[in-house]
Amino acid sequence: MANRFGLGAIVTRPLLLIFVAAVYIFLMAPIFMVVLASLNSGAYLRFPPEGLSLRWYVAFYENTPFVDAMVLSFKVALISTLVSTIIGTMAAFYFARVREARGGLRVVLIAPILLPEILTAIALLLYYHQIGLGTRSLIGLQLGHILITTPYVFLNVTAGLGNMNPSLQEAARSLGATPAIAFRRVTLPLTKQGIVNGAMFAFIISFDTFSISLLLKSVDTMTLPIQLFEYLQWNFDPTAAAVSTISILITLAAVALTDRLVGLRVIRF
Repeated sequence: MANRFGLGAIVTRPLLLIFVAAVYIFLMAPIFMVVLASLNSGAYLRFPPEGLSLRWYVAFYENTPFVDAMVLSFKVALISTLVSTIIGTMAAFYFARVREARGGLRVVLIAPILLPEILTAIALLLYYHQIGLGTRSLIGLQLGHILITTPYVFLNVTAGLGNMNPSLQEAARSLGATPAIAFRRVTLPLTKQGIVNGAMFAFIISFDTFSISLLLKSVDTMTLPIQLFEYLQWNFDPTAAAVSTISILITLAAVALTDRLVGLRVIRF
């Protein structure tokens, strides 16, 4: 009986590894295809490429609308990351301390990611017109990005607080530390990973979001995903693949920076 179960485990493990590898290949194949297509020396977006060349990255650099859109996406994403990190972290600490507010507060804070993003964008657009904000400035766009990124910070910080041993802060207080000192030297370092991870998610979501930007942008405002979408409506050259590759590299850089700061460990929500 033991040998039979042992033989089953020996057979099952390679099959499981093959299945996992196949899933990863299926998920990563489109990314590799986009990267290779961006190096195509031909005049049209195709795979496999006709040859290897960096000419379309030069074309991106010389394309002023794309460069302006990337700069704007960076600005909006950085502001969204800063504001949502502050709001999400404060809400998470309040959520951890006040038991009476847990149910309603959690639903309110994560509601923007429970609904389809397009519905959130439409609701914000109608609300802006009701209060007279409209889409005449970047304020509406920025508020929309903050709204959809705050839940990611809240969930990550809440997870970090849930994994923290409350006796550590009690021990600091019993040794004479004030609440401010206990928070700065005990609670904040222990939740740093959740805060940084939440900020990473906020930046990536804000930089790559489409529906919110499409409906809330002003006429003369283009974020990078919107500019890429409009470019592909009239052009089909590898510049689009080059822009996509640069966006992928920016996302990977955010992940690498997070790993450098706090490490990437599994967090339970």
